[in-house]
Amino acid sequence: MNVIPIHAADERAPARPRVLMRTDPVLTLGTLALIACSLITLKGATATYIPGRPLFYVERQGIYAAIGVVIAIGLSRIDYSRLREYKYGFYAILIGLNLLVFGMPKVQGARRWIPLPFFQMQPSEFGKLLLILALAAFAVDRSRRLHEWRTTARIMLLALIPALVVIPQPDLGTSMVFVAIGFVTLFVVGTSWKHLAALVAMFAASTAIVIAGAPALGVHVLKPYQQQRLTGFLNPSHDPKNQTYNITESLIAIGSGQKSGRGSNATQTRLDFLPAPNTDFIFSAVGETYGFAGAALVLSLYALLIWRALRIMTMAKNLYGTVIAGGILAMLMFQVFVNTGMTIGIMPITGVPLPLMSYGGSSVIVTLAAVGLLQSIHIQARRTAAAKSRALIS
Repeated sequence: MNVIPIHAADERAPARPRVLMRTDPVLTLGTLALIACSLITLKGATATYIPGRPLFYVERQGIYAAIGVVIAIGLSRIDYSRLREYKYGFYAILIGLNLLVFGMPKVQGARRWIPLPFFQMQPSEFGKLLLILALAAFAVDRSRRLHEWRTTARIMLLALIPALVVIPQPDLGTSMVFVAIGFVTLFVVGTSWKHLAALVAMFAASTAIVIAGAPALGVHVLKPYQQQRLTGFLNPSHDPKNQTYNITESLIAIGSGQKSGRGSNATQTRLDFLPAPNTDFIFSAVGETYGFAGAALVLSLYALLIWRALRIMTMAKNLYGTVIAGGILAMLMFQVFVNTGMTIGIMPITGVPLPLMSYGGSSVIVTLAAVGLLQSIHIQARRTAAAKSRALIS
């Protein structure tokens, strides 16, 4: 009988367990918990949507989540640093796909989706992750010239171009996410505070011109309903039966949930008073059905994801990983803040989905792919740290 030395057994051990040990288990558990919360909420909110198929949305969301998990596992096993050389391809795909939708048929008055055999692909959702990967690479390439205004302008322009492309779809919410990703990328890579302050001032001035200045001169940049969505939250009781109906019903739903929720008596959600309880206003459905306890649980899980993303951002083995993690963090934080904020009347209604909670294949798959990239950054950081430790010991 041959006896294998301990060190030889370690060398012959399969790589798979070591990879799994280097993943972030807290990030994994938080992600899976949010998916479970989504399925449970959709089960109650959409039971009567399709007669005879009470689990239609739950089943499809589960399929999307399964696909996303497989993609996340695949991305976690590659070295994210290799993606840097494909920055031009990522950016070209981002722009190309979002231009392609203008040739697609309208769905509910919008051209946002590319119809596939079993799936409605929304390019603007995939564009979020493509922009993060491309913008991070462009920013790292010019990291030694961050003191130049030209560098700041170029990086921000790369974020503004796709934002301007998706606005006519119309998809105002995603355009705002693109801008947020661009700003946070500049912040993480170390852009001067003066440059960042100037960008904030220009953004504020542009918003004021679009919302107030241009309409006063007879020039309407935004459609009437888009302008109403951006300003209606300031006075939700102005026209509760028409312009501010969504906000009013959302506030009623969340308020009626109180501490522990109304359960099966959640009439705002189940009787269709609450608009889009499976997508834009799923947090309102959580608030009414499960009350403050359910809403607090969901927000705690998002806080967990944000904490782990911050931790991974600080431990990345190189600047490219740090900027990617920062872009993903910006995407998650912005969407969570805007979506939950609009349901309680402190943010405008912009159609931004709640990550991993809102129903939708593109959003779920992209968010899980982003989690996979975070895991890749974590694994590569752990490997680099382990290699340095072995070098010191030897």
